[in-house]
Amino acid sequence: MQFIVTGLDGDDDGALARRTAVRDAHLAGVVELKQSGKILFGTAILDDNEKMIGSVMVVDFADRAELDQWLKVEPYVTGDVWRKIEVAPCRVAPMFMAK
Repeated sequence: MQFIVTGLDGDDDGALARRTAVRDAHLAGVVELKQSGKILFGTAILDDNEKMIGSVMVVDFADRAELDQWLKVEPYVTGDVWRKIEVAPCRVAPMFMAK
């Protein structure tokens, strides 16, 4: 089942430092997810000054329970980067799926 995960960073003074501190671990996890076919797309959300303030990921997990298990170990969650997380089921059109 495919999901859109939107994680918005905190807006406090330490938000960017927390993101930077765990970014390498987050990206390493993204590589693993990509290799296992569990992530279809991801991007950082930028503000008007091109500062990272969140993330959007389109993921493919067996179900919401499996997605929730991943969120428990995602560095942007455990590192207190994402302060607001929204998850919505979606269906990526076949024309956008890699062959």
